[in-house]
Amino acid sequence: MIPIKSESELKIMRAACRIAATVLDELCKLVAPGVNTYDLDQTGRKLLDKFDARSACFGYRIGSKRFPAHTCLSVNDEIVHGIGILKRVLKEGDIVSVDVCVEFQGYIGDNARTVPVGEISADKQKLLSVTEASLKAAIDQARPGNRVGAISNSVERYIRPHGFGIIRDFVGHGVGKSMHEAPQIPNFGPRNRGELLRPGMTLAIEPMISLGRSKILMGDDGWTALTVDGSDAAHFEHTVLITSGEPEILTIPGLPG
Repeated sequence: MIPIKSESELKIMRAACRIAATVLDELCKLVAPGVNTYDLDQTGRKLLDKFDARSACFGYRIGSKRFPAHTCLSVNDEIVHGIGILKRVLKEGDIVSVDVCVEFQGYIGDNARTVPVGEISADKQKLLSVTEASLKAAIDQARPGNRVGAISNSVERYIRPHGFGIIRDFVGHGVGKSMHEAPQIPNFGPRNRGELLRPGMTLAIEPMISLGRSKILMGDDGWTALTVDGSDAAHFEHTVLITSGEPEILTIPGLPG
């Protein structure tokens, strides 16, 4: 069952999402050659403190493991869940996926964006542009009466002509009181599969796309997912509300209020 949010819940979620989007926006502005990812992560922590919010990633538990960072910073062939460390210094030509997931007053705001570090190659720029455009196409399908599969299928149909790899091991998801609610939202599959979308549902839609193969491997830290062939990857994400008409993107920068 996909949770339906009440108006009082949505008021808090809108605030959480605005905080998440504001922090994401500020961190993306700081991406530049010579910046190390640990400092970027710590800036994210300080910004969250400023808004009386906390990272929903920090301390996230899988078995005995706890995620050690406040944001996810994934560079080049790292797809998702990269950890900011002092020795990882961004250099000209890199791309970095910045993922900010916020908990505020019991509700989650989740968003991500992949940005260039200085000047990047034409292939990398195309990867970023196409992945972001596939997110826009997916959001357009987040309408009442459509099934979850309409979102998934729109990403696949947009990406396939470009020959990029669609990551299958990680998917979008519902979001609300917890970071991962029903439903799962793959970035591939038949249009008419999955539950019907209804007003009040809140979804984290997030295409994860590679320049090469779609298969992944896990890094030595036990968290970072990388492309198996070393190809670059991009990740764009918004938290979206299903309304009675047009989908509403909740993760838009701005002070909560």
